[in-house]
Amino acid sequence: MSVASLAPLAVALPLLGAALAFMLIRRPRAQRRASIATLALTLGLEVVVLAFVWTGGPMAVRLGGWAPPFGIVMVADQFSSLLLVISSAVSLAVLVYAAGQGAADGEESGPVSVFHPTYLILVAGVSNAFLAGDLFNLYVGFEILLTASYVLMTLGGTGSRIRAGITYVVVSVVSSLLFLIAIAMIYGATGTVTLADLAVKLGALDPGTQHLLHAMLLVAFGIKAAVFPLSFWLPDSYPTAPAPVTAVFAGLLTKVGVYAIIRTQTLLFPAGNSNADHFGAVLLWVALLTMLVGILGALAQTDIKRMLSFTLVSHIGYMIFGVALSSVAGLAATIFYVIHHITIQTSLFMVTGLVERRGGTSAIARLGGLAKLSPVLAVLYFIPAMNLSGIPPFSGFLGKLGLLQAGVADGSPLAYTLVVGGVVASLLTLLVMARVWNRVFWRSPADAEDPDPVLLATAPDASGAESMRALRSSKHVDATEGRFSGENEIPILPRMMVYSTMGLVALGVALSVFAGPLFELSQQAADGMLARTPYIEAVLGTGAGQP
Repeated sequence: MSVASLAPLAVALPLLGAALAFMLIRRPRAQRRASIATLALTLGLEVVVLAFVWTGGPMAVRLGGWAPPFGIVMVADQFSSLLLVISSAVSLAVLVYAAGQGAADGEESGPVSVFHPTYLILVAGVSNAFLAGDLFNLYVGFEILLTASYVLMTLGGTGSRIRAGITYVVVSVVSSLLFLIAIAMIYGATGTVTLADLAVKLGALDPGTQHLLHAMLLVAFGIKAAVFPLSFWLPDSYPTAPAPVTAVFAGLLTKVGVYAIIRTQTLLFPAGNSNADHFGAVLLWVALLTMLVGILGALAQTDIKRMLSFTLVSHIGYMIFGVALSSVAGLAATIFYVIHHITIQTSLFMVTGLVERRGGTSAIARLGGLAKLSPVLAVLYFIPAMNLSGIPPFSGFLGKLGLLQAGVADGSPLAYTLVVGGVVASLLTLLVMARVWNRVFWRSPADAEDPDPVLLATAPDASGAESMRALRSSKHVDATEGRFSGENEIPILPRMMVYSTMGLVALGVALSVFAGPLFELSQQAADGMLARTPYIEAVLGTGAGQP
């Protein structure tokens, strides 16, 4: 049995784990353990696949024994395998985080009991999208993860979550409909939806037809990736979900859209023809606007989760920048930056969940003094915040430096404009992150505009004792909500939540320490994708990728 045949297990194992988790729905502890074990096993499998793909090149699996372009094929190359490993590692950390939250809150029944099976289905959809070797299977992967995300976003059934879920559903259905129409048109024009086969046949179509199909795919994927001006839905949707859900959404869902854009630009519509060059220029403008509009939106926010949602949009622009350059250097920097951003953005949302749990809110105006109250939490925020801002020697700096160098090497006026825009967006990101640090962690709770009563009562000053006595005698704090625990003024953070966050922050640091090998892998992946021949021949056979 070849290692290639193990790749579909990245989809099958989470689905089987979801079935097992559903059967254990009345046994929460066993359900949590089964879910974590499933993802750990999946991650180990994907590491093996990545190791073989790194040295052996792309591997294709023909499901059911049907040869492409007539059968379903799954393809594991260096890019998709790397994304599988990092997405499963992040998903595992978030799942441990969620398990810790569920165990601490005693959520043993109700809608939350479906979290674990739904979460595993989401992971299966993401993995299916990364491995899909044809457009329709990519569509199926999108629909699996989106259906699961509808359920996760509306857990708890609050009014704000239902409203955000409706917006998310409508936008997702529109993008999926556009994608499905594009698939039908592509099949009508070429007679195939297999990506490797399309890479050979699309070039023979009329330029006008190529232009239309290219535009439809980019719009559909642009909505899913949340690029400007198709990103309006994200800041209103993500912050309303539970903390673990928001964290995994921020890390993974938009990156599946970015992955689809990268595949479209490198495999189906490669650089070198007028159609690809035209859309390359359009994507450069889109990247610039996404960077700047996203970070300007972040500057205007007063809630940490909404602020991070806007920074998420802004940094999608960096990834589109590298793709639009259509160079090995640009694409390699993009691959590195995607890996960096999945890890760092997820860890920041996990830290925000801890802040909300410790301080009772994520509103910046109500927080203060968390650096003294919880030094560990302050460190857990500071490291990924500086990483996202691009402070050396973190991976954020290295990824942005690679993108800026690729822009300078391009030498066009538009590329230079993107270089300047990238520097400005990075400086503004640092400003946003520093503002949260100064107001939420560094200042005294008494200096907050609308201080939270519990944080104000725990301030280490002379009025603290009086405030605490008044607070204890008041009826404004409900102990059943977890704001008090015995004699503790505020709840102790669950260890599983803290340790999982520490693990992901450590992974972000490891990306900086081992940036050399990761850049080497990114370079190899970029070479293979721009060459196209290894991917095509892995699917269709030797010689199929030759002109």
